[in-house]
Amino acid sequence: MRPKDVVTAWIEAFNRADPDALSALYEETAVNHQVAEAPVEGRAAIREMFARGFAAAEMVCIVENLFEDGDWAILEWRDPLGLRGCGFFRIRGGKIAFQRGYWDKLSFLRQHGLPLPKE
Repeated sequence: MRPKDVVTAWIEAFNRADPDALSALYEETAVNHQVAEAPVEGRAAIREMFARGFAAAEMVCIVENLFEDGDWAILEWRDPLGLRGCGFFRIRGGKIAFQRGYWDKLSFLRQHGLPLPKE
C-alpha cells in the first residue's frame, strides 16, 4: 500500500474508535510521538494509547489535506469541535514505522472536559 492508502485506513479505523485496527497498521517496533506527550514505542503500547484515548474522549478526524512524498504521508486534520492538527507518517513495507503529531493539548483537554495538567 502507498503511504496515502495506509493513512486513509488509519483515519477510517480512528473514526471507528478501533484500537485493534489502528495498531495493526503499525510495525511491531513503531514509534508514535504526539509532541504534546512522550513518545510511545511498540505496537502493543500504541494500541493501549489509543484504547485509553477513546475511553476518555470522543475523537473524530476530519481530513483537510492528505499529501504523500516518498515513504511519508502528511495529514492535516480538524475535529468537529474546532481543534486542528497535523500528522507525519513514515511508511515502511505497508506499515507505519514512525508517526509524529502536532496539536494543542490544552485545547483538547478543555474541549472534552478532561483534567488539566498541574503546574
